Amino acid sequence: MPASTTPMPLLVSPRFLARRRLVDRAMRAMMFAAAFVSVLVTMGIVYVLVSESVRFFAQVSMLDFLTDTQWTPVFQDKHFGIMTLVSGTLMTSGIALLVAVPAGTILAIYLSEFAPPALREIIKPFLELIAGVPTVAFGYFALLFLTPLFQTFIPGLAGFNLLVPGIVMGIMILPYIVSVSEDAMRAVPNTLREGAYALGYTRLQTGVKVVIPGALSGITAAYMLGMSRAVGETMVVAIAAGQQAKIALNPLEGAATITAYIVQISLGDVPHDSIAYLTIFAAGLTLFLMTLTFNVIAFVLRRKYREVY
Repeated sequence: MPASTTPMPLLVSPRFLARRRLVDRAMRAMMFAAAFVSVLVTMGIVYVLVSESVRFFAQVSMLDFLTDTQWTPVFQDKHFGIMTLVSGTLMTSGIALLVAVPAGTILAIYLSEFAPPALREIIKPFLELIAGVPTVAFGYFALLFLTPLFQTFIPGLAGFNLLVPGIVMGIMILPYIVSVSEDAMRAVPNTLREGAYALGYTRLQTGVKVVIPGALSGITAAYMLGMSRAVGETMVVAIAAGQQAKIALNPLEGAATITAYIVQISLGDVPHDSIAYLTIFAAGLTLFLMTLTFNVIAFVLRRKYREVY
């Protein structure tokens, strides 16, 4: 008779099982606590913004807040037109996207479809190093190096302007767009690539006509993440974009953004309960709603164009 090949059951002590259940419960509790703290912090931020903004809007008309074209809360003649700050924020963020979206998409395609594994492992850490550079350093790099450099070949470029900070912000958000887009592209099944190659597609055609449509939901999410990051950027625009609150129509001139204004007022001698102080929270709530809108758009587009393989 041949020896039986049936595996013998492993004997596990009750003490080991009890310890494993204890560790499992402890880890579940820790994960729940981490998730609960993140939700609690978000709710606290929203509560502070909304409660203080209610006090602001008790003194300022919402219509004036949305339609006035001047923002002078610390002047004798007070105006509270938030669109002046919103225009500067959108201008710098739009320039950042014009820089980061094409460059990030091209680099993501290269890393996903063309780069050898060894080269990919070199490029990605360098992109992560860009994300780790302090934003203050980027701000002074824009003000003291790039702005004088650009002034040599762009006539009329002011010392404080929106163009150079927008370009620097595009470099700053590049790692986010590249990383998320490349992960989405690499998640596309190789069977789709092989089918494209069988039809005679080149690598570039496969990347553009097969991989990008297959990863469109992730790429869209990367763009929206970059936009949210650019809208919330503080130090670059506070240092290099200027602090003059006006409707931003010319990127060669300086203008204030929402985050730059918050920094300006927070560091000033504004009385704590004054109307000028409360504008910080109204501007912060506006910024919060803008980023929330971009995140909702990203969620909707991701749901709409998501491909399940």
